[in-house]
Amino acid sequence: MSGRLVLVLLLCLYLNVGSVKTQGSSQDSFIIQYLERRLSQMEERLNQCEQKTVSVTQKTYDLSSEIRGYLSTLSVLRSEVRSQVDSVSVRVDRVERELEYLENKIPAQTDIEIEEALLEQQIKAAELDQLQKKAKIKVDNDCRTALSQIKSLKIVKKAGDTYGSWFRDPTEGSAKVYLLSGIRNNTLLEYVSLHSFTERTTTPPVRVVQLPSHWQGTGQVVYNGFLYYHKADTPSQILKVDLLNGTVVDSTLLPGAGRLPVYSLNPDTYLDLAVDELGLWAIHADPEYGGNLVITKLDKASLAVEYTWDTQCRSRDAEGAFLICGTLYVVYNTRYGGRSTIQCLYDIHDTIHSEESPVMFFPKRYTSHSSIHYHPGDKQLYAWDDGYQTIYKVETRRNDQITAE
Repeated sequence: MSGRLVLVLLLCLYLNVGSVKTQGSSQDSFIIQYLERRLSQMEERLNQCEQKTVSVTQKTYDLSSEIRGYLSTLSVLRSEVRSQVDSVSVRVDRVERELEYLENKIPAQTDIEIEEALLEQQIKAAELDQLQKKAKIKVDNDCRTALSQIKSLKIVKKAGDTYGSWFRDPTEGSAKVYLLSGIRNNTLLEYVSLHSFTERTTTPPVRVVQLPSHWQGTGQVVYNGFLYYHKADTPSQILKVDLLNGTVVDSTLLPGAGRLPVYSLNPDTYLDLAVDELGLWAIHADPEYGGNLVITKLDKASLAVEYTWDTQCRSRDAEGAFLICGTLYVVYNTRYGGRSTIQCLYDIHDTIHSEESPVMFFPKRYTSHSSIHYHPGDKQLYAWDDGYQTIYKVETRRNDQITAE
């Protein structure tokens, strides 16, 4: 618009100058030149003004865009703040309701005292029940037999892997022999007698029993026709299998077991089951008790825990253990095999003490036992020694005779 105005002014001035020139006046010519210069200066200033106007307009547009961006951000922040305030308000309301609920639920001081007294009575009742169970084991089974020495060694056979277990069913009237080869398997061999086991060609032939699950370690036992063993891939599950049909009839989880090998020289055995004159036992090592051995009396019918004893016998350098009349005898050796010794015992009747008993040595032979099982009927130990099935004849006496000596 300003450019058109300048052109009109120039045209008017040109017409005026033309008319003046026709007059031929020198003074007028001077004025016209002066006016031309002024018009030129005005035109230049108008151009500068136009440029500045365009620049200001652009800056104003940019500023308005920036302000719009700030306003948009501010709107978002305001929405977030409002949302957070609403959330805090909801939480405050919820806390107030919970506090009110707790105030209504908190019992009075007298109620707390009554509940503490009731809990104390329950604890005392549980302790009394455990003591009664322990006393019942002692009273119902007047067993005063104790080990005095290990007399002789007999190598019966060499069969199976380096590690395994073999034993007789301690049930009265049973002569069957069982062999379980390896630390993880599900095949049990049953022989009708020890004589049948020692023969090269057994008559009748050996009975092969396929178990429903693999066993772990070498701590199995057979008791009254049932096999008890630690189920593989479980920390402490004990299975009870009927050997007549190979089916599981019961199972249990032994509390606290399965976290440490029961004997450090047999690192694949985490549970060792045993049978003596008092019944069925489970032996395990407890890391919370310094790695010492723990013995648990089990009900052979239901596998229920009857009582548990923490012993002072260590699992380090131990290779096996067995029980005679409720007394645990722990067998120790060296990592490279040597003469096995009984260096620690624990009597649940508290009539024999380990520190008062001499160290008992096995017959002179370098051995390395992967399992040792006591038979309360024939007073013998059935041991697995590097693939050899061996029998140790033991001599026992009454506890009062040992104490008197």
